[in-house]
Amino acid sequence: MTSIPSKNLCIRRQQCPCGDWKCYITYDCESEEGSAAPELVKTEKASSGAMVIPYVGMVFKSDDDAFEYYGNFARKNGFSIRKERSRISPQLGIYKRDFVCYRSGFAPVKKKPNGEHHRDRKSVRCGCDAKMYLSKEVVEGASQWFVVQFSNVHNHELLEDDQVRLLPAYRKIQEADQERILLLSKAGFPIHRIVKMLELEKGIQGGQLPFLERDVRNFVQNRKKVVQENEALLSEKRENDVVELLEACKAMKEADDEFVYDFTMDGNDKVENVAWSYSDSVNANAMFGDVVYFDTTYRSVTYGLLFGVWFGIDSYGRTIFFGCVLLQDETPQSFSWALQTFVRFMRGRCPQTILTDLDPGLRDVIRNEFPGTKHVIPQWNILYKVPCWFSPPLGTRYAEFKSEFDALFHIENTEEFDLQWTHMIAAFGLDSDKHTELLYSVRASWAQAYVRGYFLARMATIAYSRSVDAFLKGIFSAHTCLRSFFEQVGISASFQHQVNQETQYILLKTGIPIEEHARSILTPFAFNALQQELLLAMQYAASEMANGSYIVRHFKRMNERLVIWLAEDDQIHCSCKEFETSGILCRHALRVLVIKNYFQLPDKYLLGRWRLECSLLYDDNNNQGIGGEWFQEYQSLAETLFQESSLTKERSDYVRKELTKELTRILNEVRNLPEADGVCMNMLVSPAN
Repeated sequence: MTSIPSKNLCIRRQQCPCGDWKCYITYDCESEEGSAAPELVKTEKASSGAMVIPYVGMVFKSDDDAFEYYGNFARKNGFSIRKERSRISPQLGIYKRDFVCYRSGFAPVKKKPNGEHHRDRKSVRCGCDAKMYLSKEVVEGASQWFVVQFSNVHNHELLEDDQVRLLPAYRKIQEADQERILLLSKAGFPIHRIVKMLELEKGIQGGQLPFLERDVRNFVQNRKKVVQENEALLSEKRENDVVELLEACKAMKEADDEFVYDFTMDGNDKVENVAWSYSDSVNANAMFGDVVYFDTTYRSVTYGLLFGVWFGIDSYGRTIFFGCVLLQDETPQSFSWALQTFVRFMRGRCPQTILTDLDPGLRDVIRNEFPGTKHVIPQWNILYKVPCWFSPPLGTRYAEFKSEFDALFHIENTEEFDLQWTHMIAAFGLDSDKHTELLYSVRASWAQAYVRGYFLARMATIAYSRSVDAFLKGIFSAHTCLRSFFEQVGISASFQHQVNQETQYILLKTGIPIEEHARSILTPFAFNALQQELLLAMQYAASEMANGSYIVRHFKRMNERLVIWLAEDDQIHCSCKEFETSGILCRHALRVLVIKNYFQLPDKYLLGRWRLECSLLYDDNNNQGIGGEWFQEYQSLAETLFQESSLTKERSDYVRKELTKELTRILNEVRNLPEADGVCMNMLVSPAN
């Protein structure tokens, strides 16, 4: 029987949001920083430094490392290699490996059963003696592979760079290209048109793809055969796995009554969409659900389902999980159901701001379902698409275009933005470009001139994006079925909610009373942001105007801000709108407050979601099943202890040492008490994570 893939393979959605099915986004899957960044597909990897020629005695950690190294050396020198012989022993397993030039040896003469020869197909093998032989030895308990023979003498002509890439060993069709080829094939494109389309999309000349037309033809034929053989098995697997997923949700609901899930059925009584969330997530949303990020960048290839996740950020700047959904398709009906279900899970609370990927269809659904919510597309979500969209058509002018495009994010006036946009489009001849039309149509969701002043809770940042990517990569490692995937989501979500925040000693840097007061109120994440603004405030001069407002200017840069101070109401407003956006007062407002001899920030400017007490209250909500005055008293003491110990390093060190000893002592005494005394206690959730 034909086997089917066991992995729940999830990939980033590649379809471009412009709506043109022929347009797609490509990604450099693993960037050094841990977040995916898109790039145009290159035909060849950038040349690295000169390689060391293999030599007898050279050591490798594994035979695979040796084969990869020799293969890279071969490509740079105009030939390819293949694996020849290997030898096995009961003690060491495979202990010898022979790698040879692709033209090593001679082709065997094959005969048909009746004794007739096959048709004469010319062989590339010519008895070349270039080779690298390895032997495995165990050194200090670790296996190592040593080069025992090496020869770089060839009896044939070596190929130039533009020829060596066409050797079979190097003609690889990458995963992104495979998905694109299959999409074009399903649309009815003939093979030669598919190849031409790929060349145009990559902006390269004909014949410069890293594979040949016949490779594309073989790939399509083989994939069609596999799909036909596996379709029935895959369909049955999908249905069974979805049923198992629902059974897992039902079992979770029985174990935790506050766990929530829902699903829809199609006309054939088959499951379409499934969504779920956890009790900790619902409680977290009650505290930190003012801003939500709805990520829909991943799709399961195995199950054909779109995976959406709702995230937030807590008072310590940590990414928190609110819920997730598996959708059969990306229609407005599916997105509407997802958003309605999320609000129902979160007890009717709609977010103040929702961040999403650039998706016009999803934007329209958000407008209908969340009319009072501001929709924002993060800057990083726009910028990673720009190279794919504009580098091929602009060519050498792309760098100039990118510079002007980046400048748009610093424009704060909507009229000026529209003017600069029109000028940029005309200058680069992009009047009829579909991507510029798309960007302009959704400018109210990404351009700073339109977004500035809406609360984002510091979530529209690269750092937050990387945190989300780390979470998603953790749950998208290979899983055999949807149930395993469900369990991994639960583990990852639970880990995020249960990470304990250590008491931190935070050094004061300015000596300003405002700083010392804020340290006792704000979490380290929020205080660090405010402290940085305080440090920068010292670089600004403030000039009072006749109406009591201030013009705040930097001592070097020619930029200024208008700060309005209303003494009677302890109100302060800055034209940069940083407080409205992040909940942290800006350097310009802080400069004026220092001049006005404020020793403490007005209470209204120490936002509740960034306070230490908010974090403790969140913990309390997660443990509300305990109840009782004793826990409230514990919570109050813990809050006071945290604030007092954070004032000096000596206090902080003392509390860490003594608190650990006391809690250990109390825990040991509690464990020595009887486990039952006839009194029923509601202890569904333990008081400490």
